[in-house]
Amino acid sequence: MSDAFTDPNPVLLSLFILFGCCFLVQMLFYWAIFIRVGASGQTDQRTSGPADKRTNGPADQRTNGPADQRTNGPENLGNQSLDLFSEIVNGSDDPRFATVRKPDIENLQGVSVVICAHNEYHHLSVNLPLILEQDYPLYEVVVVDHASDDDTSFLLADLSERYNHLKVVSIQRDLNFFTGKKFPLSIGIKSARYEIILLTDADCRPAGSQWIRLMQEAFTTGKEIILGYGPYEHRRGLLNALIRFDTLQAAIHYLSFAMSGIPYMGVGRNLAYKKRLFYQQKGFISHYRISSGDDDLFINRVARKNNTGVQRDPGAFTYSEPKLSVGKWFTQKRRHMTTGVHYRFVHKFLLGLFSVTQLVFLVLLAVLLSLKFAWIFVLSVLLLKWVSQYIVFGLCAKRLQEKQLIAWIPLLELVSLLLLAVIIGSNVFVKPRKWK
Repeated sequence: MSDAFTDPNPVLLSLFILFGCCFLVQMLFYWAIFIRVGASGQTDQRTSGPADKRTNGPADQRTNGPADQRTNGPENLGNQSLDLFSEIVNGSDDPRFATVRKPDIENLQGVSVVICAHNEYHHLSVNLPLILEQDYPLYEVVVVDHASDDDTSFLLADLSERYNHLKVVSIQRDLNFFTGKKFPLSIGIKSARYEIILLTDADCRPAGSQWIRLMQEAFTTGKEIILGYGPYEHRRGLLNALIRFDTLQAAIHYLSFAMSGIPYMGVGRNLAYKKRLFYQQKGFISHYRISSGDDDLFINRVARKNNTGVQRDPGAFTYSEPKLSVGKWFTQKRRHMTTGVHYRFVHKFLLGLFSVTQLVFLVLLAVLLSLKFAWIFVLSVLLLKWVSQYIVFGLCAKRLQEKQLIAWIPLLELVSLLLLAVIIGSNVFVKPRKWK
């Protein structure tokens, strides 16, 4: 091993240096950006656990008693710093790290939930009532029935008689002004009554009755976009673990970048923004020829450091049914990845830098170990990477309710990278199909 550095092969030494550089770049992403999703702060909303059965009744008018009158005086700064350090290291769920807010009816804003549906009878029959029965006093649900030929129209007609805050917009024929979902979504947004537009899909169900309230509360002063999280439901099997890991990793990326002042995308399963942004941007006109991108490309155009916030409260998640076959998930991933090339340059550079260093790191790891070049140092670097992954991704996974994936992170990352390379290659030669 000492000969590797005293009389090194210049090629292998160059590869080792590149290997180390890839490691350092990834550590920068982990500890400077991704960690933000896993760490709690005083500005976070209160976590909605099983005991968080909030209602609008008199018993819910909680106030801060004398024991809760915490201040930021000098005597408390040391304790608060120690608490925050303990939270980052141990991943504590201590409720002291969340801000308890009293309901303030006067500050509630009207919300229009917009859902596009094409032959979604099954999903709407299960999920739409959960959205229509949210614990929020000022909202509507706009469902755009996009040329469905199943029983969607009958279901919506029946629900409209029971819920007066359900608005149905029917598009009888696929006019195809926009490819994909952009045309029906544009119609839905323009039909919305309120300024806050909250998007989700027909196959998504909210985590609880506080979904709308929590997403609306995140619209603090100056915020016009709120990025939410939309995980997939837990099932058995490697495919499900891979789907959930891929979704978790994407969420860690876009949420942490937004928290670092570099927002670049959101997901239409759980995304909110002000209606005026849609009009200011002239809708999806700048990228209407691209079948995907009704969520991430639009956000990439309008999101900025000061106008974008995130909502990480588990009560604000929306859950979707995962794909049950590799082929269907592969097709979905291919369609989603067609939009990345249209991001702004700085976003493509940062995301590409992380992905490339991931792949190059694994390739060089195999090369250096197979040639037994400085193998102790190589394995030490790999160990440090795994430790960082387990800490950072572990905290993020715990925060985003995916603790079951923590033990499998290295394996899932490897499989995910291999599939990423295959998807990129396939998109070069075969154009993905449009939205339904």
